[in-house]
Amino acid sequence: MRAITHGDVSAAARAVWSLPTVVQPAAVRAMLEKAHAADRFRKNCGRAHPLWGNGSLMAAALTECGRAGEPRLSDSGYLEAMCTVIETILDWRQRAR
Repeated sequence: MRAITHGDVSAAARAVWSLPTVVQPAAVRAMLEKAHAADRFRKNCGRAHPLWGNGSLMAAALTECGRAGEPRLSDSGYLEAMCTVIETILDWRQRAR
């Protein structure tokens, strides 16, 4: 998977923000797996994956949430979604080692 940026975290948080809290980590893990698979596809085929994009978490997340604008950071639900995304990324990376 490509390097994760702030934009990736924001896009993933927007994608899971409206989901029940209990299913958010699984949704983020699914996006991480899609991004990882898309990056392998990109490296092997020389082009973006037709469904999951260029191998970035943002590309995988945008297939889930579209291009909706970023909510204000004063929205506690959005902040909680961002925390879930970050925690899930850390857990996913730890498991990959």
